[in-house]
Amino acid sequence: MNAEARYCQLLAEIHAEFPGFRLVPKDRSWLQRRIDLFLRVVTLGGQSRYLDGYVTTIGQRVYVPRDWEARPAAERYLVLLHERVHLRQFRRFGLPLMALLYLLFPLPFGLAWARMRLEREAYEETVRATAAWYGRAAVCDPAFRAHIVEQFVSGAYGWMWPFRGAMERWYDGVVATLSG
Repeated sequence: MNAEARYCQLLAEIHAEFPGFRLVPKDRSWLQRRIDLFLRVVTLGGQSRYLDGYVTTIGQRVYVPRDWEARPAAERYLVLLHERVHLRQFRRFGLPLMALLYLLFPLPFGLAWARMRLEREAYEETVRATAAWYGRAAVCDPAFRAHIVEQFVSGAYGWMWPFRGAMERWYDGVVATLSG
């Protein structure tokens, strides 16, 4: 099955699991544009790619960059596997609790333990899916590892977990569980 067909199949699976699921262009959402501005300010520019570089799930809506459909099908497929984890988290916790945990517990920046745990669960899926798609060597690539770790320790997610060594050990532990 080619990449586009796998992506379309995944979309169908997500729609079946989440009947209210919608892909929404971020730049068309008033809320997403406000979040972008807020993040640019509070991270002092550490998160300046929110609208065009990140996909965001809130409830059953997945907000995507404006170039989403132009991206390679394999990339869209892998990102949606990550976002499906967040869709399931929203179902498990509900919107109010998920928002509280993700945004504030115990702190909104620096030591955002709950956000780190929620994202870690989703990034574990990213690592597994990337290895399945491209092979184990792809996730052993130091640049790929550094990119994932940076999501946790940089302004990308508000310095959610500043302990680089802990995130590197977590990443290496996930890779160690992969076969091949």
